[in-house]
Amino acid sequence: MGLANLSRNKRPLYLQIMNILKDRILHGVYPLGMNIPSEPQLEQEFDVSKITIRNAIKELAQEGYLEKSSGKGTKVIRNASTSKLSKWKRFTEVLVEEGHQIHKQLLRAEIVTNDVGTEPYQLFGEHCLFIERLYHLNDTPYIHYSHYLSMQMSNIEQSDLNDQSLYELLEENGIALEKYRDEFAAATAPSYVEEILHVKEGTPLLKRLRYSYDERGDLIEFSKGYYNTVMHNYVVNYDS
Repeated sequence: MGLANLSRNKRPLYLQIMNILKDRILHGVYPLGMNIPSEPQLEQEFDVSKITIRNAIKELAQEGYLEKSSGKGTKVIRNASTSKLSKWKRFTEVLVEEGHQIHKQLLRAEIVTNDVGTEPYQLFGEHCLFIERLYHLNDTPYIHYSHYLSMQMSNIEQSDLNDQSLYELLEENGIALEKYRDEFAAATAPSYVEEILHVKEGTPLLKRLRYSYDERGDLIEFSKGYYNTVMHNYVVNYDS
């Protein structure tokens, strides 16, 4: 696992590390019932002090993700987050429960100028933050995401996007999402997306459009995702 990027000029290091470790738990990098790397290993990976690692682990233990046992290491005891929006589980959580690993790869993050007449232009105006990411399912390209965000998120550091949930980053920046609207369709992807996903030209994919709103009803994020469902169907599980 590569060295994680931390910012030395913003929120406390232990909270940054906590979020990175939580993201790994939620995406199956650290499986349920297994130990996470030892404290010395994490100190070396993140290049921080012992107390910083211990504080990060303490936070995750308090949130119910980890259990620390003397002489036995620190074990993952929960790998699902809680959502205040609904009772459905995130799709990635379903995959992790099935034993899969999800790895996120940042392809691009920058302020872009939207073309007149396009949906991003209609939603956000001339400029917005554009984030392009690729999700790997067990090391194979699976989902391609294009995120368009309001300019109020233009201060997000690129290093954060490598290791953290986008929605957690929004929350850390004081933006709580209260409502989603998802639209699904069968569609072919642009040629560059087909190339990234390693699918043949014209292959039908699942296309998901998502509109994410804050508590005032303002649109914060618009995203477009292409899923190669030949590898795995899109699944939604509901808890009663």
